[in-house]
Amino acid sequence: MIRRLKYDEIDFVKYTQCLENSEQRKYSAARHFLDVTSEKQWELLVYRDYEAVMPVPYVRKYGVKIVLNPKLCQQLGVFSEKDSADLNETFLEYLEKNYIIRIYTFNDINKFRTRIHFKKNFLIYPESYEKVYAKYSPKRKRKLRLSEDVLKESEVKEISYDKAKNFIEANTIGTSKDSDLSDFMRIFEMFHQLKYLTFTAFYYQNMIANVIATYSDYGMVALLGNFNDKDYVKLSGASVLIDHKIKETIDTHTFDFEGGEIPNIEEFFRGFRPELKPYGIIENSKKELFKKLGYLAVSGKPFL
Repeated sequence: MIRRLKYDEIDFVKYTQCLENSEQRKYSAARHFLDVTSEKQWELLVYRDYEAVMPVPYVRKYGVKIVLNPKLCQQLGVFSEKDSADLNETFLEYLEKNYIIRIYTFNDINKFRTRIHFKKNFLIYPESYEKVYAKYSPKRKRKLRLSEDVLKESEVKEISYDKAKNFIEANTIGTSKDSDLSDFMRIFEMFHQLKYLTFTAFYYQNMIANVIATYSDYGMVALLGNFNDKDYVKLSGASVLIDHKIKETIDTHTFDFEGGEIPNIEEFFRGFRPELKPYGIIENSKKELFKKLGYLAVSGKPFL
């Protein structure tokens, strides 16, 4: 019923058609997105003749394939013309039986009977900007009302990858400078070259104070990065940039905040009054992975 295809066995025409016609349609499952983020390390589970598909990214560690969502790839899961809990359960069972899983995320449409963990994400659906702005929290509206002095010395404009790179590297907090950050910049650069990703900056006194990275495809604009100079936090440049991008695109595109698990980030996002759209996730600790690897070694079962 379900076939497992290696990358070079995938019929990408049929795969793309399935995604385009699916109820769950997500930019993060598109071939070019997965090719860049996973560096083409992904396989595909297929139901019948591409009636439903499930991309499965992986890394190679300890001599085996371990399922792991690549950086900046928030949601994958099952894609079909009509979401079906029964079909999703079949894919879930196959995945858990045939793979060693570190982290795999489903999408916010996929329904299950099995109880799985969910993570938060926030979306604003297409509507007139005036109606969207009217829903903003009073606090967010205050943040967007810049003083006359700040307005005179600030501007919002799109910037080049090189300018964004210099700013991001100087102001990134919470990632390893030598590994995670270089991976993010590799992905950003390739998406920018492919014209899916833009960098928008808030300038104050001719200096960049804030930058956001947004990815546009499949009728969505996704916030893939929000970077700030801590010395200018009180200027509310991040709020201005997100509001600017929403104003430009919300008539025709869904705005995807790409997250909301960290309390202060969730509070910030909620100020724009988006809808909470949780998505399912399967996650195993490194300790659990070692247990499964040990079981496979002792049982003599083949490593995938």
